[in-house]
Amino acid sequence: MAVYRAIEILLVEDNPGDVRLTQEALKENKIRNNLHVAKDGVEAMKFLRRINGSAEAPRPDLILLDLNLPKKDGREVLTEIKTDENLRSIPVVILTTSDADDDIAKAYQQYANCYVRKPIDLNRFIEVVKIIENFWLSIVELPPNSGR
Repeated sequence: MAVYRAIEILLVEDNPGDVRLTQEALKENKIRNNLHVAKDGVEAMKFLRRINGSAEAPRPDLILLDLNLPKKDGREVLTEIKTDENLRSIPVVILTTSDADDDIAKAYQQYANCYVRKPIDLNRFIEVVKIIENFWLSIVELPPNSGR
């Protein structure tokens, strides 16, 4: 009998309301997950590289990344992730309010795995997070987690 570990998710989001909604949506689904939150791009990269208090941070199986972040924006974070040999295989879902064609095009040029616009309606936001979770954690085969 296979034993399945919890899926590690890194949410990079500076809006506390969106963090709460994401937590709520992930809690409602039956998929076991551990949600880690970084409030800005600098904190996200420290978590991913296990720097300054993040030495024991697990390697995420999936990253949910907002583009508009303080300190280091999501575009920079995406570039750093996808150019780092140790991180580039982690799927990155852009989850942002931006619907600018330029942001969408650049995200895919930087190898984002998908781009999802955050709905303004709260119930729809929760529904979108559930759909992301179901697709990425139930249907897609994720790369093996090396645990670093």
